[in-house]
Amino acid sequence: MDELTSVFIQEGREQLQAMESGLLELEQQPDNQDNINGIFRAAHTVKGASGVIECHFIEGFMHKVENVLDRLRNGDIQVSSDLTGLLLRCCDHLGRLMDVLELGAPEPEAEVKAAGDALLEELVAYTAPAAPVSGGSVVEAEADVEASGGGVVNTDSWHISVRFGPHMLRGGMDPLSFIRFLASLGEILALETVPDAMPEAAEMDPESCYLGFEIRLQTRASKAEIERVFDFCRDDCELRILPPNSKLAEYLKLIKELPEDDMRLGEILLRCGALTQGELDDALSSQQQGRLPDVVAGRSSEVPPIGEILVDHKVVHKEVIDAAINKQSQVSEKKAVEARLIRVQADKLDQLIDLVGELVIAGASANLLAQRSGQSELVESTSILSRLVENIRDSALQLRMVQIGETFNRFNRVVRDASRELGKEIDLVITGAETELDKSVVEKIGDPLMHLVRNSMDHGIEKPDVREARGKSRHGRLELNAYHDSGSIVIEVVDDGGGLPRDKILQKAIDKGLVQPTQQLSDQEIVNLIWEPGFSTAEQVTNISGRGVGMDVVRRNIQGLRGSCEVSSSEGVGTTFTIRLPLTLAIIDGFLVGVGKSAYVIPLDMVIECIELTETSADRDFLNLRGEVLPFVRLRDMFEIGGDRPARENIVVVQFAGQKAGIVVDQLMGEFQTVIKPLSTIFRHLRGIGGSTILGTGEVALILDVQALVQRNVRQEERDMNANNALPRSTAAN
Repeated sequence: MDELTSVFIQEGREQLQAMESGLLELEQQPDNQDNINGIFRAAHTVKGASGVIECHFIEGFMHKVENVLDRLRNGDIQVSSDLTGLLLRCCDHLGRLMDVLELGAPEPEAEVKAAGDALLEELVAYTAPAAPVSGGSVVEAEADVEASGGGVVNTDSWHISVRFGPHMLRGGMDPLSFIRFLASLGEILALETVPDAMPEAAEMDPESCYLGFEIRLQTRASKAEIERVFDFCRDDCELRILPPNSKLAEYLKLIKELPEDDMRLGEILLRCGALTQGELDDALSSQQQGRLPDVVAGRSSEVPPIGEILVDHKVVHKEVIDAAINKQSQVSEKKAVEARLIRVQADKLDQLIDLVGELVIAGASANLLAQRSGQSELVESTSILSRLVENIRDSALQLRMVQIGETFNRFNRVVRDASRELGKEIDLVITGAETELDKSVVEKIGDPLMHLVRNSMDHGIEKPDVREARGKSRHGRLELNAYHDSGSIVIEVVDDGGGLPRDKILQKAIDKGLVQPTQQLSDQEIVNLIWEPGFSTAEQVTNISGRGVGMDVVRRNIQGLRGSCEVSSSEGVGTTFTIRLPLTLAIIDGFLVGVGKSAYVIPLDMVIECIELTETSADRDFLNLRGEVLPFVRLRDMFEIGGDRPARENIVVVQFAGQKAGIVVDQLMGEFQTVIKPLSTIFRHLRGIGGSTILGTGEVALILDVQALVQRNVRQEERDMNANNALPRSTAAN
């Protein structure tokens, strides 16, 4: 694939995403003209670019789509659910055509082509022939529609100033015939004869014309149609057509809404209908002659700008010229900004991150050797080097950070289609779309999110009639939220449906043999049964969900990203799935600790404080931290590390998902830039370890999975509480 085609595919998919997002918004806000123009621009860009690379099967298809969008933005057709559904299916087909191009095939396969032909047949219903316009210009037709779009106010009319040339009568043309023809376009509100060219009686030529007229015309016609009235005498008259005041506002709006393409001033004025081709040709002719039409003494001999000529001609108002110049400046500035952007392939960024990781390890080694040497100048030098490496690390990681909004926005289409298929009314609400995380995490979170969203729509949100009977709005609400918390990113999938049916879940678990009928489970333990492989409470299989496959895969995939997924539910109120993910999978700031001869790394963002373990709590697994019970885990006991305990032990207080816990260690060794190395699949069942890293000494240090350690403590605390609560009941039963 050549570079031009590669760039087209990349940018084309971005335009396709913009089209789809705009169409989904169009259903909610059908009168948003800015959005309609944005959709049209995206389609126009794809069509034009496909012509540049000579991909005719995309160009031909998008030409038909663009015609429909053009009629939509001109008001010839109205927004409807059927139309947006058809255009969304056209977006899907465009995606398939881009896949064909990316694979290097000269033409789409028969099945894809047949699907495209079927869509084109549906588009025909929305592309009725437009009224004929002289010259066949799309731009002129657009201007005509805009000019005739609304009512005409008696006090707001076109002003036409015409001075017929002396040879009019000799050519067999009657000036009054032009006035009568002009009256056929609308109503002449005022007509003033201007005889200022009339000579003295003795000098008059009976075959010469000395008449001029000032006319106020109320009409729905465009400037181009008015000018065409005078086509036969255009070379032998002076004609100025000034728009009504309301038309000025339209021109300014049209200029603002024009596509951000490189256009000359005359092109902008032509496209918005403020200027006709004849007026532009006259102005350009005057400019080429290097003088204004009415040259005055003392005027500079320099060639004047085209805008100045048009204003002096009294052809276009200065406000319109200024708006067009401003549009040119905006386009130029945007192009300049885009020129500063460089597209980089993802694998090159990955390679850079790998090299930065090796640089971090080498820097740690150099720093350690400097410390051992005792040379102050060398220590200072390596300290500066370490700081620079840290800055390079942060900058390199920032290159891979992307906003999660792009992933979230894909679900607008999913929710729209699924809600129609399920016969439900569901609104999607997105917050925190600007939250950033590593690109590698974003790419892998899409599928788990898809499972959760589909399950919320299918199992969670009720049918409209059921919701109404329960006193709820017929429209269900599905939320996608994202925010940062303790060095992690939190993603929530929230619905206001019926919640998880605990009794039904428990009975299904008993039927499947997952739990015993006599087993006592807390509400949260019952809810967590949905994560078991093959578990489903769906009474029938649908296209959305219900096959008993997915929720366990969701949790496993999220855990593969060193994340967690929890669920909370309230029957009749709704369900919330909470996903916690690390910001990056590559390099983090760590806190290095030691137990015996082993070294461990705790993610620094999760460290709250460090305290000394007192003798009073030496034989317990919790302590009183300023009035708060803090459970802790001893790494020495958990990992069965031999040797005696040191005289002084320390507790590193960590926090995850709002829950605190302590990690008892022998030594506190300070902050450490940590390059995360994944563990082999042999250790995938190992609890409490999230990866490994290489120290400056070349030794391997394990990275602690704080999430697993905190949850272990919480579960232990729950078991202790349940045991204590069960004791009196047992005694009473006896």
